[in-house]
Amino acid sequence: MLKVKNISFSYQEKLTIASISFKLKRGQHLAVIGESGCGKSTLLKLIYGLSDLDKGQIFWSTTEILGPKHNLIPGMDFMKYLAQDFDLMPFITVAENVGKYLSNIYPEKKKERIAELLDIVEMTDYASIKAKNLSGGQMQRVALARVLALEPEVLLLDEPFSHIDNFRKNSLRRKLFSYLREKQITIIFATHDSSDALAFADEVIVMKEGKIIEEGIPKLIYNNPKSNYIASLFGDVNEIEIDGVSQFIYPHQFMIVEKSEMKVAVSNVFFSGSHYLIESKYNNQTLFFESDNEIAIGKGIYLKKKP
Repeated sequence: MLKVKNISFSYQEKLTIASISFKLKRGQHLAVIGESGCGKSTLLKLIYGLSDLDKGQIFWSTTEILGPKHNLIPGMDFMKYLAQDFDLMPFITVAENVGKYLSNIYPEKKKERIAELLDIVEMTDYASIKAKNLSGGQMQRVALARVLALEPEVLLLDEPFSHIDNFRKNSLRRKLFSYLREKQITIIFATHDSSDALAFADEVIVMKEGKIIEEGIPKLIYNNPKSNYIASLFGDVNEIEIDGVSQFIYPHQFMIVEKSEMKVAVSNVFFSGSHYLIESKYNNQTLFFESDNEIAIGKGIYLKKKP
């Protein structure tokens, strides 16, 4: 189990991480979400031992994770950390980068392992290409394969799919997280993409200004956001008052009806493939809802929250 106990950290006298505590069971996947600058990346670096804590402790099972004051080479052997800069060696091939830390004692096993990892990140066809000739997304996939090579007990990923094209991202995520679950590797990943957190995390931590403001099961946090900030991390959200109570309602949670107390005027229409996202005006505020059909700008529509 990973135990983060009341940790704080300051960067140039500015408090960056403030009294954070949480636990994560072996094999679980934790997503860390929040706006840019909220402390996600710093938290991962502290867990890996790249900086010394101001206070608090971090344990993996009974082993305390310590920073540069205690370790000549920062980082723990049973952990791997993938930062947003990929640190590949540019003048060697993709296969050589992936196999960099694998033993040469059994060359055939090493070759098989490299092939397995390149298949997971869908880079098999680029095995003999030098890293300097790859795109940013391709480099990120190679870096993912490299951190997986030695099957760490704990894997820390900072925006692991940020450079990867959408058409490839979906299949890659499914393949990668299935592999990680199969190997029972404990994962903490920082992400701006809410679909990462909703689809692949067992638990979610929401951060703001260096603090945890919410944590729990992704589905519960999504369906019951406690603030506009939390709800907005998952996409467009409307904050409106219904029956005297302020509520946070996602566009898909509205339905169009023949008559209701909520009449809106359509002000803009955005085609989104499977539906239209409709921007409208309601009581001098902007309201978004979804429709299967295009609606003319200026038309009056009645809405009701879905039960």
